[in-house]
Amino acid sequence: MKPRILLLEDDNAIAGTVAFALEREGFAVEAVALLRDAEAALRRTLPAAAVLDVALPDGNGLDLLRRWRADGDARVATLPLMLLTARGEEIDRVLGLEAGADDYLPKPFSPRELVARVRALLRRAAMPRAAQQVFELDEPGQRIRYRGAVLALTRLEYGLLRELILARGRILSRETLFDRVWGTQSEAADRTVDTHVKTLRAKLRDVHPGADPIATHRGLGYTLADGEG
Repeated sequence: MKPRILLLEDDNAIAGTVAFALEREGFAVEAVALLRDAEAALRRTLPAAAVLDVALPDGNGLDLLRRWRADGDARVATLPLMLLTARGEEIDRVLGLEAGADDYLPKPFSPRELVARVRALLRRAAMPRAAQQVFELDEPGQRIRYRGAVLALTRLEYGLLRELILARGRILSRETLFDRVWGTQSEAADRTVDTHVKTLRAKLRDVHPGADPIATHRGLGYTLADGEG
């Protein structure tokens, strides 16, 4: 049976391109143009994943995303979901990921990349929780997943966590982290790094409240736990 993808996109040309690309790769696509139609389609048959536009004639796709993530049905709340939108600025990406999107693809996009990202969403969803990597670094996309969830990171938070992941198990001093991520000299290097580590820890706890994978070494710096975060 073909995996069913729910596509919410009000631009007929884009919807046709996405549907063709997915169907050619073995997916079944149900395309709708309105929020209310997406809600109805979801309730009829739960899809394997959903691709949502943001700006729609009858509302905002982010509001729909938030409702689904807060749904009492765990299958809806954890549905693999990608945002597809013309908005590519950092704040829009952050808002989408904070709302619960698993991935974010700005327009214009490559249909092949979209298909690859949908396949990646489905692979992660099919993995037993214990088998998922704690951290997944996607350098081309400049995004990091923690326990399967895409983190909504600023550019500096991404750079800081990237350095810790690449040096996993090794202590990096505040000066080293500051030089690699900020690339400038500053007397406030220690305070700047500490502040960003604090916000990183908060975002990691949002995903897994009981974890603190970033370890502080007094007088030395920080390291990322080599085991379970």
